[in-house]
Amino acid sequence: MTPTTAATPRTPYRVRAQSVEACSCAHGCNCQFGGTPNEGICELVMGYEVEEGRFGDVDLAGVRVVVAAKYPGAIHDGHGHVVLFVDERARPEQIDAVATILSGQAGGMPWEALAGTIERFEGPIAAPIDLAISGQRAHIRIPGAVELETTPLRDPVSGAEKEVHITYPKGGFFWNDGNMVTTRTMRVDHQSLRMEWPSKYAATAEINWTNAS
Repeated sequence: MTPTTAATPRTPYRVRAQSVEACSCAHGCNCQFGGTPNEGICELVMGYEVEEGRFGDVDLAGVRVVVAAKYPGAIHDGHGHVVLFVDERARPEQIDAVATILSGQAGGMPWEALAGTIERFEGPIAAPIDLAISGQRAHIRIPGAVELETTPLRDPVSGAEKEVHITYPKGGFFWNDGNMVTTRTMRVDHQSLRMEWPSKYAATAEINWTNAS
């Protein structure tokens, strides 16, 4: 018999967090429906505040992370440039844990799938992250690097705020129920990664990640 080598066991994790995301697409984001970005390119910011979660024995509650990325086409076509920021208040073991998860090394969706689309990955970069998510309103501020603020969509006739959701009854890629909003401000200025997309697609949602089968 030929001896077999046991696979290295992955550290189990579960994370529940509040999220805000914004990108270069029009409201609703055509990637949700046709898979192709409205502008032909995909430039995005995603921010997360962990409400509860563990990576092995590491408690992740309260950790804030922000992902900024640029793709020359649809995400699934690859060649992404991704930068990962982690709140400087996080402990070293928390930073290592979220970097392992978000780089896809720990397995689990969506990050395991996204890892194959990344051509250039920077981080984790420890930085002061001001992040707040409350219903349709959210903001991210990383001094000198990222600024994002969302605001509710408004009825074009009355001007009243309105609430619109995209839901995935069988489970979505990033989230199952997204509250559609828009960007008052969306700007990234980090070395070679620069973008600015006001009045475009944004969404807030609760997310759940795990590598458990």
